[in-house]
Amino acid sequence: MAEQSGVGRLTGKEWLICGVAAMGFAFDIYELLMLPLIVRPALLALENVTPGTPEFGRWVNLLFYVPAVCGGVFGLLGGYLTDRFGRLRVLLWSIMLYGVSAFAAGFATSAGMLLFLRCTTFIGVSVEFVAGIAWLAELFPNPKRRQSVLGYTQAFSSIGGLMVTGMYYLTVTYGDSLPAIYGGHEAWRYTLLSGLIPAIPLMAIRPFLPESQIWQEKRAQGTLKRTSVRELFTPAFRTTTIATTILVACTYAAAFGGLQQVPRMVPGLPSVVDLPGQQQQQAVAAVQSYQEFGGMMGRVLLALLAVRILGRRRLIRLFLVPGVVIIPLVFFFPAVNNIEALKWGILIAGVLTVGQMSFWGNYLPFVYPTHLRGTGEAFAANVGGRMIGTMAVLLTTQLALIMPGETSFDRLAYAGGTVVFLAYAIALATTFFLPEPTELPD
Repeated sequence: MAEQSGVGRLTGKEWLICGVAAMGFAFDIYELLMLPLIVRPALLALENVTPGTPEFGRWVNLLFYVPAVCGGVFGLLGGYLTDRFGRLRVLLWSIMLYGVSAFAAGFATSAGMLLFLRCTTFIGVSVEFVAGIAWLAELFPNPKRRQSVLGYTQAFSSIGGLMVTGMYYLTVTYGDSLPAIYGGHEAWRYTLLSGLIPAIPLMAIRPFLPESQIWQEKRAQGTLKRTSVRELFTPAFRTTTIATTILVACTYAAAFGGLQQVPRMVPGLPSVVDLPGQQQQQAVAAVQSYQEFGGMMGRVLLALLAVRILGRRRLIRLFLVPGVVIIPLVFFFPAVNNIEALKWGILIAGVLTVGQMSFWGNYLPFVYPTHLRGTGEAFAANVGGRMIGTMAVLLTTQLALIMPGETSFDRLAYAGGTVVFLAYAIALATTFFLPEPTELPD
């Protein structure tokens, strides 16, 4: 976000805006990526179910998919509220919601209670993403500056992934020195409690943050049209809405049906399976850290390429074409037999899959006008991504029951690889229908 082509350096207020957005995006992913790390120990503690059994799989499905559906429904409503009541107000309340919900989840006494609080966490995350993207896109009028700001602030999402991986490792290693919760020192509880962090500084900096001037002016002048989901399917927007919904769904399917299942595969690897429980969890955190480094690299790569490659189809294909070949192979081979190769493979998978998530944050604001921007983004991200795309978790767990393989860990890896291949193949075919936007529409 340095000086570029006639645009001055960021002001202090603009840096504050970018900082709040980056923090919001970072903790979005922080909250979401808790679950792959804590789901196994949490279910063992709360329900005493055995990994690999249908009961364990049922709870995993519920914890991954039900919050995503709730996030999708309320995220779509959040897009409407963002267009109706303002970007900043909805952004800040959504961050407060997911922070408080994650904190409360650390005191869950049953899997049902954990499920409910994961739902409210997911609702906050889903709304925050839509409000944050619309807010940033409208605060920076220069096109290159806008693309740069959107790209680099979203790169902090992967910082959030590294942060939660690091937090989990620390709580696994040093949790015994922390205050007891219900008489124990379970790392998954402390990891959930840490989700309150982003809500704290917002209380102090809220008065210094501006609302979107474009949105305010249109509302003050009475020219802000009423938003409607139905308008997304009028001839002017139908192709855009359908194509982006499918493509975002595929991005989330690869992430949830494949990458986020890797922590469940690691304990079955030959070099890990016989280790004590704490060392197994440390191995999980180590592999996850490679994925998060890859995700950060993918988001930074997208930010660099977004201002240099004008064609949006060409840009997304730079991630899809290698991914459809490479990522399934990571699941079919190292994910079942070699932890060191898996680390590097999952790093590449993170680059190619997570980079696409930043692509959508850069792309979606450019294909809808002001009065429809939040709603259009919300439909693609929440209906496509969170409601349809995350169904890949159900597909992966069901395929894992029938896949060939010596162990449940092997079958899960083969199922994940199959789902990732399908997601990438469908996405690549759909890019032929993706519109090429130019400027931010009014």
